[in-house]
Amino acid sequence: MIIQFISVLLLGLILGIKHSLEPDHIIAVSTIVSKDKRLSRSTLAGAFWGIGHTATLFVFGILIVLLKGELADKWVMTLEFIVGIMLVYLGSKNLLFYTNRNVKQPTERTSLIKVTLIGIIHGLAGSAAMVLLTMSTVSTVWQCALYILVFGIGTIIGMLIFTTIIGIPFVYSSKSITTNKLLVRFAGSVSFAFGVYYMYSIGITDGLFKLWIK
Repeated sequence: MIIQFISVLLLGLILGIKHSLEPDHIIAVSTIVSKDKRLSRSTLAGAFWGIGHTATLFVFGILIVLLKGELADKWVMTLEFIVGIMLVYLGSKNLLFYTNRNVKQPTERTSLIKVTLIGIIHGLAGSAAMVLLTMSTVSTVWQCALYILVFGIGTIIGMLIFTTIIGIPFVYSSKSITTNKLLVRFAGSVSFAFGVYYMYSIGITDGLFKLWIK
């Protein structure tokens, strides 16, 4: 039993790393990393995203398990829709970043707060799916809690590595305003476009708006 559970935890770690690299996660964090001047801050951004994401998954996941409840599809999809709104907002911020010639780069504190909030929002959107995945893998509450924590460690590792890599071109282009502007706006454009697509997909294709009208 112990060896089997350890295998389950290792699988959770791998799934956590894979989960951190989902498109909406990467695109959202990239909008903030694109404005960083130091690679160390990009690395921290990934870590803080993972911390925010894990904290939300853990709290809401355990709460749902203890209450033996589940979120209605309407609420699950609404939380996903909020992720789309966030992507559009972050993309817009990037597109407008260089409209002021005297623009100042964000401080490290502001960046880390924002990226933690992004992680929290992503955690809210994924809490229901996380509970379903966990309960199909383990049988007790303490095993569920440990699995979510290990899964969260995986997301922290995955996002930390990715934000370090993605931050390299932005950091080294920061001395060239023209190049950096193109990269920042490209990240913003991708975020904005994907956010619009994400909201359309959930609201229209998946039928969220119809669920709210009923």
